[in-house]
Amino acid sequence: MENQIIKANIVDIHSKDIYCGTIEISGSAIKSITRTGETDPSIPFIAPGLVDSHVHIESSMLVPSRFSEMVIPCGTVGILCDPHEIANVMGRVGVEYMMSEAANSPLKMFFGVPSCVPATSFETSGGVINEDDVDYLFDKGAAFLAEMMNYPGVLYNDTHVWNKINIAKRRGKPIDGHAPSLVGDDLKKYIRAGISTDHECSNIDEALQRIEEGMFVQIREGSAARNFEQLYPLISSHPNNVMLCTDDSHPDDISEKGHIDKIVRMAIKKGVSIFDIYRAALVNAVNHYNLPVGLLRVNDPADFIVIDNPSDFNIISTYINGSPVYHNGKLNYHPDRIEVINNFIPICVSEDDIKVRTAITSPRVRVIDIEEGELLTKEYIWNPAVENGLISPSPDENIAKIVVVNRYQQTKPAIGFIRGMGITKGAFGASIAHDSHNLVVIGCDDVSILKVIETLSEQKGGICCYSGGESELLPLPIGGLMSDKSGVEVAQKYAALNDFVKTKSGVTIQAPFMTLSFMSLLVIPSLKLGDRGLFNVDEFEFVDLIF
Repeated sequence: MENQIIKANIVDIHSKDIYCGTIEISGSAIKSITRTGETDPSIPFIAPGLVDSHVHIESSMLVPSRFSEMVIPCGTVGILCDPHEIANVMGRVGVEYMMSEAANSPLKMFFGVPSCVPATSFETSGGVINEDDVDYLFDKGAAFLAEMMNYPGVLYNDTHVWNKINIAKRRGKPIDGHAPSLVGDDLKKYIRAGISTDHECSNIDEALQRIEEGMFVQIREGSAARNFEQLYPLISSHPNNVMLCTDDSHPDDISEKGHIDKIVRMAIKKGVSIFDIYRAALVNAVNHYNLPVGLLRVNDPADFIVIDNPSDFNIISTYINGSPVYHNGKLNYHPDRIEVINNFIPICVSEDDIKVRTAITSPRVRVIDIEEGELLTKEYIWNPAVENGLISPSPDENIAKIVVVNRYQQTKPAIGFIRGMGITKGAFGASIAHDSHNLVVIGCDDVSILKVIETLSEQKGGICCYSGGESELLPLPIGGLMSDKSGVEVAQKYAALNDFVKTKSGVTIQAPFMTLSFMSLLVIPSLKLGDRGLFNVDEFEFVDLIF
């Protein structure tokens, strides 16, 4: 194969200069970079590719190869993936699936070993990652120990938590963190354990405490959590101590707004130096995780992007290992056949199973109270009407029924009530329910709730809504989390689901399915519903629905 020679304006992040020159590529590496003069605005610019320092691919509802089809056109050449979601469904088999499926794409995907599976002992998951699995997955090529969410286990010396940490340290693998609001001596002990990153900072003070203790702060801008506006000044003030990440992104967001390139453009508009941005968008992640990703240097892998200019930062081409995998709106590769794996038993739920009965004449009911744009919930005390010993949803009071069904074992569903969705008719639900991913459904009447449960069971997972005899469905056959379809198809179907629940069911919140997916996450305060019942996160105990 003949060497490639490309002439362009070169964004040199090492000399902090931009100049006209040529890049010679031999095979998959850069053979030479030659400066030929000052910048020429009539020709494109070449800059290093981008890296997402923390992402859950499963949140895109796409398998790795399909996810790559979305982000490579955004100039992403590498990602650090935490397959925490599929691990909760299928254990290490799920992690191996992600690593194997990633080989269908040229995108450089580096997988961590999920450190907290199951996330809590208070709900039923389909998989476990124990110490033997950590060792096994490192042998299979995992690059780091993924986010240590169990910070109480670190602080109070849980044996299993520390065994996993020590395995990673013994192998010289980085350890990612997850410690929202942790400060003071507890934060210091957490960091001294060897945990070196955190993507959960929501304000500058939190971030600076971590940086002062030697941590990298990953500035997050995804679909669910967005912290760029609060944290972007750190890119200029502490360029060597921050990275960029998306954490969770839906395909419609990527399609409309971009990936890491979106965050780069946001920083450019804030007046941040392109060279400081590149420390955060690439260099720090490559160095910290020791990634085989090119930094636009001689002998580096030829991983770079062609952009229109450093001010607008629109992607023209993406090169990975010297190959132009994307150019002018066209991908130059196609994933092989995508294997389907799952862990989903047939679900048998009757209308009688989801009725809420009481013998109390004037009951008080604990209701999950949501707020637009927040994953945190509150407890609302409701005084419902009782008819024939039954408590039913009250759309007039913005109160619906929520049902969680165990998809790994045949058990009775857990029932609760939720306020704030705005739903006035029908039901909607999904098999995406952090962290164990049981079925979660919200609705105004039992017939609609059952229809959604039955449809999701038949499909072995997905997102479904039903109202007035009409329905909309996005099947997610892979672990009940991901589709084998293209990102464009999934984004279109997801948009149709959002439109359906808002126009046919009256849902008023902006991101109903994202909100739904966190209503059974038993580690985010205050009141949530798991497959075993209503849970008070503040007190870390199950509580009665009716009292």
